Amino acid sequence: MTDGAAIAGLGMTELGKVYGRSPRRLAADAVRLAAADAGLALADLDGLLVSHGMGGSPGIELADALGLRDLRLLTQMNSFGATAGAMISYAAMSVASGAASTVACVFADAPLKPKQSAGSAYHRDAREWYGFGGMTAALGLRSVNAFYALAAQRHMARYGTTSEQLGAIAVSTRQWAARNPLAQMREPITIEDHQASRWVAEPLHLLDCCLVSNGAIAVIVTSADRARDLARPPVHVWGWGQGHPGHRKERGSGFGLTTGAATSGPVAMKMAGVTVDDIDVCELYDCYTYTVLVSLEDYGFCAKGEGGAFAASGALGPGGTLPTNTGGGQLSGYYMWGMTPLSEAVIQARGDGGERQAGKNDVILVSGNGGILDHHATLILSPHQKGA
Repeated sequence: MTDGAAIAGLGMTELGKVYGRSPRRLAADAVRLAAADAGLALADLDGLLVSHGMGGSPGIELADALGLRDLRLLTQMNSFGATAGAMISYAAMSVASGAASTVACVFADAPLKPKQSAGSAYHRDAREWYGFGGMTAALGLRSVNAFYALAAQRHMARYGTTSEQLGAIAVSTRQWAARNPLAQMREPITIEDHQASRWVAEPLHLLDCCLVSNGAIAVIVTSADRARDLARPPVHVWGWGQGHPGHRKERGSGFGLTTGAATSGPVAMKMAGVTVDDIDVCELYDCYTYTVLVSLEDYGFCAKGEGGAFAASGALGPGGTLPTNTGGGQLSGYYMWGMTPLSEAVIQARGDGGERQAGKNDVILVSGNGGILDHHATLILSPHQKGA
């Protein structure tokens, strides 16, 4: 089944401080752009996978907005940041099985509002905290930032990981963003800048945390045979996997120490017929610098507990041995859930990276992390058809 699917189109709206369009309108624009990129008409689409977050019944409403009729595949999906990777796997299986022939996968969001801070985009009203959840809120665990800070602190306590090592990830990611004209943050930063940035939730500084962005990204998945005759070079889907560890946030659990990448990575690589030694480029979900570090360990690019030293070695940045988050990721590029690493992987596989293009792009690993380390998805992509 993995021999026959490819990403044939990529559509990206303006990203960042983009106002005046609803998520549904942004999603429709992204699907139109992806279809045009592939050289397809909207009427050629017979499948639509929509990421959670647009309110109402986003699948059927988006299909109606695009004028799509008689779809053979239509669903809304939500594994949070792992959704994009899961979408591609389901689209690939649908194409391979004949359930659908041409599937659009789309994510859209518009949390930023004019004259409001990025931090207010995901603010929760204090009245929402009640019952057992109110107990954790009383202890200060009132946001995703706080829970990821807890995970990072656990890793630091167990393995001696340092804030400066997390800072090395922020710095290398910004080095890539400086080469990406689409990135929101392109000014160079140093470890000193990272250390001087304000605390968000200790041990996470501001520069350890991702951006907030408005916009939408869509991709079109079809058969490799069909993609070969379309407008842009196909990006072949070699393998995929998911991992949902179910760690409880309690003493003795693996929370903060291992993630679903430890499950999804081996599955995806085995399906693709590759090992970590074959990976040329990594596009890792970087809602925080910590998630990059722990994902690198769980995929096997370094031993458990050595992610900090690996990042500090310069391996991830331009000129490094493992180019990682080559568009600036979510830390410096743009935050579109799992579509951020996926879109950059497509750009790299096509050789469209310009100044940031990796020297070798035969095998690209893409990760998605969802919830608070609850979900993980891995893709292995290539500009070459598997076995060719």
